[in-house]
Amino acid sequence: MADELTGGRRFRALTVVDVYTPESLAIEVGQSLEGYDVVRVLQQIAEERGMPQLLFCDNGSEFTSQVLDLWAYHNQVKIDVSRPGKPTDNAYVESFNGTLRAECLDAHWFDDLAEARQRIESWRIEYNASRPHRALGERTPNEFAREIAASRDLSGLQTSRKLTLVLV
Repeated sequence: MADELTGGRRFRALTVVDVYTPESLAIEVGQSLEGYDVVRVLQQIAEERGMPQLLFCDNGSEFTSQVLDLWAYHNQVKIDVSRPGKPTDNAYVESFNGTLRAECLDAHWFDDLAEARQRIESWRIEYNASRPHRALGERTPNEFAREIAASRDLSGLQTSRKLTLVLV
């Protein structure tokens, strides 16, 4: 996703969503984001939650980079890239990104990247902790993930785990 600061400087946001729990696992904000940034975020998530089995992402250069390919190869993670110009290939995260845009990005003016990071992270935490989803039986993503974790370790859900990444 892309937006701009009050002074007109553009910034980008990498959104990482776990399709199984539908938690927003990370929203990385930066002036520009590259393959190294994607790998850093994925590695942090993997250390906390276990390695995903599949990454579904668009065809941006940060997702088709050698550094991400190498990381995926060494960690036995499959990368599924959506077709150019086909946002319906990944409708779930497009819906999430639309909510992020309407409720956070369009609702705030950010003076600098630090403020953008802080407000976006606050929104992400609120989204996970305070938003019941009908598909989850009116539970929040965090409640659903805790229930799954209580029944079995989330990192053990390798066959069910699918992370979705989109950076537009």
